Amino acid sequence: KKDIPAVNFIIHEIHCRRNIEICPYCSDSIPKSEMKNHIESEHVQVTCKCRMKMESSLLKEHEASSCPLRPVLCQFCDIQLAFNKLQEHELYCGARTEPCGRCGRHVLLRELPEHPRVCG
Repeated sequence: KKDIPAVNFIIHEIHCRRNIEICPYCSDSIPKSEMKNHIESEHVQVTCKCRMKMESSLLKEHEASSCPLRPVLCQFCDIQLAFNKLQEHELYCGARTEPCGRCGRHVLLRELPEHPRVCG
């Protein structure tokens, strides 16, 4: 899968056929001696804590960006909770109030960023 000089092609092809395999899962060129290890480390099926099954090589990205159980912080109180609980928590948490330091009115936490524009 790489460009090589034409004068070296036959020797290169013999070397590759003898020493390199194409992974049946990802089509990468892998040395034959490392193929078993490659498949076990990259392509074995694992189960995330959310019970989704995937290749082990995809687990880290899944846990960081798409797992419904990945930890996230509430924008109002900085408590860490599971992503799938965030919306319900922020509806409740954002409905709490704090007094405005300028006008003294009690303002919903979710409206605090916009409040300075309307603050008397």
